[in-house]
Amino acid sequence: MKNPQRRLFLGRSLGAAHVAAAAVLLPGAGRALAAAPASSVDARQLAFNHLHTNERIALVYANGNHFVPPALNSLNHFLRDHYSGDVGVIDPDLFNLLHAVRRELGTEQPFHVISGYRSPHTNETLRTTRGGGVAKRSLHMDGKAIDVRLPGVALTDLRDAAIGLKLGGVGYYAHDNFVHIDTGRVRSWG
Repeated sequence: MKNPQRRLFLGRSLGAAHVAAAAVLLPGAGRALAAAPASSVDARQLAFNHLHTNERIALVYANGNHFVPPALNSLNHFLRDHYSGDVGVIDPDLFNLLHAVRRELGTEQPFHVISGYRSPHTNETLRTTRGGGVAKRSLHMDGKAIDVRLPGVALTDLRDAAIGLKLGGVGYYAHDNFVHIDTGRVRSWG
């Protein structure tokens, strides 16, 4: 157990010995969203700060071989298209990939999210107004891609960890200070 004080605090604050979805913090709301209990031994957790919505989320999204549906629903909403508000379905394997990246890097820092799900309309608008860099058939539209960085971790280290796992695509955008990670075919660019 990497942070027993935090887990104990969360367990007591939500009235459960083990916590599946720890908290979803919305700007100014200070609300916590609880979900089903999970075993701390087999639990996989993630944390995110969304740079466009100023929302934060920290939760256990899977327990052993089973995903936690309320946690996945919370993540779908959290990673919604921040331009339109449209909510997509995020590929749970993307969460496993991000979890593996954090483990590889030895950090529990929250990912800073630049972009999660994108509606087809948003993707087309970005593709035609940003001077390139947005794929016509982006995996963001399928909930299979995310653009992130990790505080305290060099962008090159984040890129290299994701590439080293060989579980999907990795794009390196040094100028824009993020790494694209997806569950598509294994490839890298940038």
